[in-house]
Amino acid sequence: MDEPPPHRAVLDEVGPRLRRLRARRGLTLAALSEETGISKSTLSRLESGQRRPSLELLLPLARAYRVALDDLVGAPPVGDPRVRMTPRAMRHGGTSVALTQGLGPLQAYKMVIPDRGAEPDLRTHEGYEWLYVLDGRLRLVLAEHDLVLGPGEAAEWDTRTPHWFGSADGRPVEILSLFGKQGERMHVVAKPRAGRAKD
Repeated sequence: MDEPPPHRAVLDEVGPRLRRLRARRGLTLAALSEETGISKSTLSRLESGQRRPSLELLLPLARAYRVALDDLVGAPPVGDPRVRMTPRAMRHGGTSVALTQGLGPLQAYKMVIPDRGAEPDLRTHEGYEWLYVLDGRLRLVLAEHDLVLGPGEAAEWDTRTPHWFGSADGRPVEILSLFGKQGERMHVVAKPRAGRAKD
């Protein structure tokens, strides 16, 4: 026999928890209904487990009981979200910090790149790269293109294209880099600019 999904047990506990909270506050169903705008019959069914809790019902109840929504549903604690970052020296100078811990298709890095000299040494390899400039000015040489990117600007390319990047003005430049295996591209979702004509 299949075991119920883990969230089912969490949802099954919501009703009894609501009943205990109401009893602790000394509220009747009528008083709670008046405060939340939820009908008495719906509140009764929620507490007895005959009605599945929804966000639309739980938000006013959390406000009425002055508790966090997580406390109301008994959500399991979230693990430590901090990423343990270890700076590493890059082969061609500079520092790289991995921002992703797993071995997923996309890997994120923060890099601080010093002046690497004026003569670019173009390289190729498998993959797809997306760069975003945080601070400083980045020189990106991509095949026949020689570009300078400032803070807030981004670029993406197939890394089988000969490429090189470094400081554009002799000062360190900070960037975010997303690197993926061949075929893995960065997907950007953004609203079109106002007044821009459709293709």
